[in-house]
Amino acid sequence: MVNLEWYRTFKVVYQTGTLTKAAEQLFISQPGVSLHLSSLEHYVGYKLFDRTGRKMIPTERGKVLYNFTIEALSKLEEAEKNFQKSTEKHTPTISLGMCFETFQNALEEFIPSFDFNIILQFGEYPLMIENLEKGIIDLIITPQILEKEGIEYFPFSSEKIIMVGGNETDLEAFNKVLAMNDDEMLEKLLKSQKWYGTTGDMEHLRHFWQLNFNKYPDFRPNYIVPNLNSIIRCLAQGQGLAIIPDFLCQKEIDKGNIQLIWEGKSILKNTIHFAHRKKTIYDKEIALIKENIASKMKGIN
Repeated sequence: MVNLEWYRTFKVVYQTGTLTKAAEQLFISQPGVSLHLSSLEHYVGYKLFDRTGRKMIPTERGKVLYNFTIEALSKLEEAEKNFQKSTEKHTPTISLGMCFETFQNALEEFIPSFDFNIILQFGEYPLMIENLEKGIIDLIITPQILEKEGIEYFPFSSEKIIMVGGNETDLEAFNKVLAMNDDEMLEKLLKSQKWYGTTGDMEHLRHFWQLNFNKYPDFRPNYIVPNLNSIIRCLAQGQGLAIIPDFLCQKEIDKGNIQLIWEGKSILKNTIHFAHRKKTIYDKEIALIKENIASKMKGIN
């Protein structure tokens, strides 16, 4: 008999593109994801993905299966979520979407004080906005805006995307090249360094590079780690460079654990928004979450 969890895992692998991301989103181990996927492939009798490096590329049969099952799976997940809420009449359940680093820095400490249930989801912003529109998520924190009927955006903070380096990085060498105002020499120096990146998000690096050198970076980071907080901890132990939002690393810069290398010729700045549906029965809970996060972000910035 087919297990519905196999289809749920298949859907998340299809949407995220990697086993690692799927495991993080489903809160199960990567071997568990592989087991679900291989079991489903054995059940249906054909390959659903081609494994190319770390990427999972859906086969033609995989695309057909996804398109055939996605609507039913979404309805099932929504029913599951609503049933959970309806059986907990005195304890609302609020689903939140944001990046992992925002959760750790701006919300995690407040979780024990809430008198309602919390479900956290991490993922790509367009998918979180789509789930918000569908009612799967109640509130998201996002630097991106996708206009959707019934969704409101509320700006409450901002972030600068900056280049930081390890505490042993030779800052004087960078300052000498920056003073020359030679983009080609600066790019050559930067590309000669060790770079850090995260498993799922190179967006900051791409945007920073395009804004300052008018092209996308033609190199990959040397060290790929789970999240931006991991990068900060690694940089504090030595050399290397990374592109990171300032609110995540300002305290470590102030302490001297890492160094601000360059803000760029043109500063890359994002506005951070709360987003939720215009009509919701959780106004009180959402307002409390927003208040705590906004207060914390103000203190960080």
